[in-house]
Amino acid sequence: MTIRNFCGAEPKIDPSAFIDPTALIIGEVAIAAEVFVLPYVVIRGDVNTITIGAHSNIQDGSVLHVNSDSILAPGGSPLEIGAEITVGHKVLLHGCRIDDHCLIGMGSTVMDHAVIEHDVIVGAGSLVTPGKRLVSGFLYAGSPARQVRPLTDKDIGYIDWSFKHYRKLKEQHRDSM
Repeated sequence: MTIRNFCGAEPKIDPSAFIDPTALIIGEVAIAAEVFVLPYVVIRGDVNTITIGAHSNIQDGSVLHVNSDSILAPGGSPLEIGAEITVGHKVLLHGCRIDDHCLIGMGSTVMDHAVIEHDVIVGAGSLVTPGKRLVSGFLYAGSPARQVRPLTDKDIGYIDWSFKHYRKLKEQHRDSM
């Protein structure tokens, strides 16, 4: 794995996290306990901060970045990922906030200043536009993402299953190294 300081900012990674050797982590990044970062993920905290909460997983080929302070974005926009989050393959997260216990489907994009509240599923291939707020308890899908339906108990159970499954898979990857 490549972990790089940037202008004096050093990534902070909890020892219980597992970062795949092909991942790249740069700058002001904080990765909490039991996080799993899979192959070819880029987490670039070069112009603002990135935080990833406990028991989350960031799957293959995802790109996580932030927005710098500018005329168009005063103060910039950090990237905040809560606990118990599953981020599917090839997801782009840019300067947004994702509260706890969510699933972001494969190939989705979540843009600057968007907020995804807790207990949300974003369907594969969705585009969450800048500044959009996805309220708790719903499935969202499409480009742009729209509220599709309330989450069922089975959906909530799937969010639980997903982050727990990836927590176990993390240990299998660690043990196979």
